[in-house]
Amino acid sequence: LKFRLAGYPRKHNEGRVEVFYNDEWGTICDDDFTLGNAHVLCRHLGFVAATGWAHSAKYGKGIGRIWLDNVNCAGGEKSIEDCKHRGWGNSDCSHEEDAGVICKDERIPGFKDSNVIEVRKLLARVGSTRIPQSTLSGCLGVRWFGQSSLWCRSPRVAGDTSTATGLAGHGSGLLSPLRLFTERQQLNYRLHSVSCTGTEVHLSMCAFEFYRGNTSATCRAGMPAVVSCLPGPLFITGNAHKKKQRQQQQGQPRIRLKGGAKVGEGRVEVLKSSEWGTICDDRWNLLSASVVCRELGFGSAKEALTGARMGQGMGPIHLNEVQCQGTEKSLWSCPFRNITQEDCKHSEDAAVRCNIPYMGYENLIRLSGGRSRFEGRVEVAVGAGDGDQPRWGLVCGEGWGTLEAMVACRQLGLGFANHGLQETWYWDASNVTDMVMSGVKCAGHEMSLSHCQHHGASLSCRNTGTRFAAGVICSETASDLLLHAPLVQETAYIEDRPLHMLYCAAEENCLSSSARLANWPYGHRRLLRFSSQIHNHGRADFRPKAGRHSWVWHECH
Repeated sequence: LKFRLAGYPRKHNEGRVEVFYNDEWGTICDDDFTLGNAHVLCRHLGFVAATGWAHSAKYGKGIGRIWLDNVNCAGGEKSIEDCKHRGWGNSDCSHEEDAGVICKDERIPGFKDSNVIEVRKLLARVGSTRIPQSTLSGCLGVRWFGQSSLWCRSPRVAGDTSTATGLAGHGSGLLSPLRLFTERQQLNYRLHSVSCTGTEVHLSMCAFEFYRGNTSATCRAGMPAVVSCLPGPLFITGNAHKKKQRQQQQGQPRIRLKGGAKVGEGRVEVLKSSEWGTICDDRWNLLSASVVCRELGFGSAKEALTGARMGQGMGPIHLNEVQCQGTEKSLWSCPFRNITQEDCKHSEDAAVRCNIPYMGYENLIRLSGGRSRFEGRVEVAVGAGDGDQPRWGLVCGEGWGTLEAMVACRQLGLGFANHGLQETWYWDASNVTDMVMSGVKCAGHEMSLSHCQHHGASLSCRNTGTRFAAGVICSETASDLLLHAPLVQETAYIEDRPLHMLYCAAEENCLSSSARLANWPYGHRRLLRFSSQIHNHGRADFRPKAGRHSWVWHECH
């Protein structure tokens, strides 16, 4: 059994319940529906529990079969199949009685979402660009509930491949007439006669036909569908990339992602009247999220997130009820509603997760010696080109800090950096002992340590022992401290204060260096005074970097 939430408008943790049974999606009737039913269904969907349920097709009427009716669960059952019901497909309901659930916004740890369609690049041609070739062109394959298969392309059909390339993480593409020199082998096909408009976010949303039975004898009149993708600006290397970066810097972007740990995810922020603000999540869906992703140079949207899942923003909320068709080049071309302060709060900020090209960077880095997979000594692979076996080595800890750790954690796919460590003698659990990278200096936004400045082949590390190798502690969530700047501006004033009242300030280095030359305790200092507020808009509690054992009692406090 597979389950999914559907319908609009809704948040990510609520919707019409749809169940995949006997190769067909269908709905559940609301007759005799209880909160116990909702608890069981929410657990199927990966949430810990339910907070409510909805009747009378609140999230819109479904299509297809109504699979279950008169469902009666106690709430503790492991599967909806263990509950009492009238039998599969036995119902006297119409889709006006489709049931929905509202789940508690807390995921079951380790739950894997089964509703994501995985796109695989099965065959690839060799091109001339420097990014991994399998991300640019190849036969299009899909996984259909665990089975790998190809998409049959009829020579008589010309389709729009924006949907396919969007799933692969690219903004656009075309059906390629290239002949691939493939091995003589039996190819299994599942999909044929696929017809997309280009605005869909998944191939499953296009019109298509599905082969059943012997799939190797199909697609006689065609060949495997081939796509050639155009990489977004983030995924282009060399001079063209630098030129594009300069062009982007000249015209300031009007949209950005903030608060996400990985490339292509984050809270959506837009620039309006020279001020960055957020988007309210009312009616926020995959079509609008895909317009954002493509505008930023990624593929289609993997998820449209609601409820400030990527942290709360600051400042104004510029847009509400954004309703894109999917064809727009920019979010600003979509219909939306200007909002008042009463309509939305920052707890409703919209966010996205975009499909990005598979670059393989995570295969070139690993951690060793840590107590969990989120920490350890950093080991990197060098010389992995041209079919050679990679050589694993250590990174010199000299100059290693939080920015470098941020890039390492991002490359590992482990989220944010808690700490960047210059000594790792306590993680000495690997037989890798050679230093292969030194002088690493990152800006913090890079996707791989190899993109940061470093010494290259001419290593320079004062302490080459393994104890001085770089290490990281990563975290899926992090705090995000932001100063409330308007409050500083509103409360700032000048004050002349006698020196005899400033001994504590001097001991804590709160005065300028010229105060040391003053005639203490006579005279005065002119001070800038202001109030401040620090907001934590991240998804984790803030803890000072220095642990409590290193805190010092100060008599001035």
